[in-house]
Amino acid sequence: MKDPLNASYPVLPLRDIVVFPHMIVPLFVGREKSVRALEEVMSDDKQILLSSQIDPTVDDPTHDGIYKAGVLANVLQLLKLPDGTVKVLVEGQARVRITRFVDNDAYFEAEAEYLTEMPGDKDTTTALQRAVGEEFARYAKVRKNIPEEALTAVSESTEAAKLADLVAGHLGIEVKEKQELLETLSISERLEKVYGLMQGELSVLQVEKKIKTRVKSQMEKTQREYYLNEQMKA
Repeated sequence: MKDPLNASYPVLPLRDIVVFPHMIVPLFVGREKSVRALEEVMSDDKQILLSSQIDPTVDDPTHDGIYKAGVLANVLQLLKLPDGTVKVLVEGQARVRITRFVDNDAYFEAEAEYLTEMPGDKDTTTALQRAVGEEFARYAKVRKNIPEEALTAVSESTEAAKLADLVAGHLGIEVKEKQELLETLSISERLEKVYGLMQGELSVLQVEKKIKTRVKSQMEKTQREYYLNEQMKA
């Protein structure tokens, strides 16, 4: 781990999402504490600490209900909506771990330290990097809802850590699994986990596709038979 950061940061607890470094993502914020945290960030040109809730159904989480590992992020854009909620565009910058929550009734605030990544074996990392990039291209074709800019970013990425995070952010997996990826500091291990999760999800998606095709074919056959029977009656 690196030295502790020399400041405390407003904390934004996230529901049903994990933000990784290098990710640019829109968030819709409605809870009062979270809105006040964003207002503090904008008024003082600070960064914000994004960390996911352990239980996303809790409306007012305690310190213990927030994962200690998160990301330090820049707020790129903030828009207040007529219903009082806020739409914010954030960009993840670096992995951090919350070391202490600061007493603050207005919003969550915490001190943190950087989490240092470990590169691992160079040849292994290079091989995994290539495999993950190729598998993501296949995955995107099956899933079909991956933005074009994400495909471009992944295909152009030359950094193993960045590639792992970009792909992880677009996997349709549970928050708990994404949090584990965020907390995996070995780059080669993270690439391997991403590859395995992607293959698992790809298998499920392919089975779903086969089922849908079979059901559609059966429905069309039934409709044709019904139409022919009606014609014969006429």
